[in-house]
Amino acid sequence: MAGHRLILPGQRVLVAVSGGVDSMVLLHSLHELTKLNRWQLTVAHFDHQLRGRASRADAQLVCRTAAALSLPCFSESGDVAGYARQAKISVEMAARTLRHEFLAQTAREQKIPVIALAHHADDQVELFFLRLLRGAGGEGLAGMKRRSPSPADRQITLVRPLLEFTKAELREFAQANGIRFREDATNASNDPLRNRLRNELLPLLVAKYQPGLAGTILRTMDILGGEAEFATETARAWLAESRRPEPTRSGPSYDRLPLAIQRKTLQLQLGELGVIPEFDLIEQLRLTPEKPVNADCGRFLWRQPDGQLIWHTPPATKFNCGQLAVTLKRKTGKAAFGERAFQWKMELLKSFARPKPVAGMEVFDADKVGSKIVLRHWQPGDRFQPIGLKSAVKLQDLFVNAKIPGQQRRELVLATTVDGVIFWVEGLRIGEKFKLTPATRRKLVWKWA
Repeated sequence: MAGHRLILPGQRVLVAVSGGVDSMVLLHSLHELTKLNRWQLTVAHFDHQLRGRASRADAQLVCRTAAALSLPCFSESGDVAGYARQAKISVEMAARTLRHEFLAQTAREQKIPVIALAHHADDQVELFFLRLLRGAGGEGLAGMKRRSPSPADRQITLVRPLLEFTKAELREFAQANGIRFREDATNASNDPLRNRLRNELLPLLVAKYQPGLAGTILRTMDILGGEAEFATETARAWLAESRRPEPTRSGPSYDRLPLAIQRKTLQLQLGELGVIPEFDLIEQLRLTPEKPVNADCGRFLWRQPDGQLIWHTPPATKFNCGQLAVTLKRKTGKAAFGERAFQWKMELLKSFARPKPVAGMEVFDADKVGSKIVLRHWQPGDRFQPIGLKSAVKLQDLFVNAKIPGQQRRELVLATTVDGVIFWVEGLRIGEKFKLTPATRRKLVWKWA
């Protein structure tokens, strides 16, 4: 923990403590080292209000422990579920946002420059697979760094002293040293994707394929992180050089850059322009210079031959950018979006049989759809894999083949998973990856009118 010198001698540190084994071990370990390093510790706890009495018991344990260690403790609660609904984001993202805002605010008020977090090696491995499944690049797959700026305040530094330790090692340490902690019962649920990875996929990989999975993945993350850092710094240097007055420029042209650097220069510029740097967008810009590319609901970008991105205003084409996040955690429910009213029902699939066509109704594998979906309209660049096709194709091409008029296309409703994968488009076949199979355990009956 001390080998990386994440916390300087005499420094003030805000320790984020949830009450779980990871953060309780972090708190006790830092406290044990305080006298040697002259650290000044303060404890912070955020109650997400997601687990009722259990959440309040977590807060009580944290505050009692801080008092026993003679440390100041700041505790606050937030309506994470309500914020998620209001902001139309996942509960996990809402929890992270509110938690970091609370930690940063507390650190500012107490004039503390460093926040210590209890992320560990297992968190890194889970994050690797989460991002791998979502198609992340080298930077994303590199995972969390031992030191990084707070997402809520870049003047405050986050440190993660436990990244090299596994969950099992932390639990063993807690038991050996009599450290009290609380178990989060929601970790046993397989609803969030991270929990399914933790409880199903990773144990299978360890048992059947790679007993040393954690070490292998952590080594891979370290390699990818180093290579991504090199690509980023090279791209930044090239961009700075390319923006100098033309007579003073030197170095290769954009088209002569290595592929990774071409992509990275576009990614950096998209970030500067406030546009989400999705892979498909980067590839469109890279492969089609001097052609308008839809970047953000009707806003178009243009890549010049020298690699620079500029906004482009083509003839106006109106697209409906409205959307509605819908939670499917209850067995039945209703929603209204656009000019459509929707009903859904969750049912156990007792025996597999292909659903018979019924007007105004489709049936999906509920576990593949997930507990949260987004209803929206067609946007340029949308891709969809209807049942029967081997890969996703442009939704516009499917509309053309189905002879759906242009204005009607913009009024149709489609549904996506929380990760943005389209699984249903009004008037077209359902998504291939979301159909019922013999392995389906629950089905989602989806009706509209």
